[in-house]
Amino acid sequence: MTTAAAFRSIALSLDGTTDAPHFDRQAFRVKRIFATLAADGLSANLNLTPDEQEFKVMLAPEAFRPIDNAWGRKGWTIVLLEKLSEAELRAALEMAHKHAVGTGTRR
Repeated sequence: MTTAAAFRSIALSLDGTTDAPHFDRQAFRVKRIFATLAADGLSANLNLTPDEQEFKVMLAPEAFRPIDNAWGRKGWTIVLLEKLSEAELRAALEMAHKHAVGTGTRR
């Protein structure tokens, strides 16, 4: 089980990451936003590729699901923090972070 505090700590530990308010969420960015944390601290959104999103949802449907809109079809994925270990969360955040710095496989 992961918490909002762990999410924040892991996200900010990734090279060059800053955070700032973004509408009703807290956004984490490098060159662009790669993750947002819900105000209630229970969920987050990650910017994955559609293929990565499909894999995460297939692997752990209780923890990952596409956002139900056009952003979700582009790979933005809802993460339920209590359903992930810190290691699983770190892996997903690192994947999203790579896309934001331009070293991932973003299409």
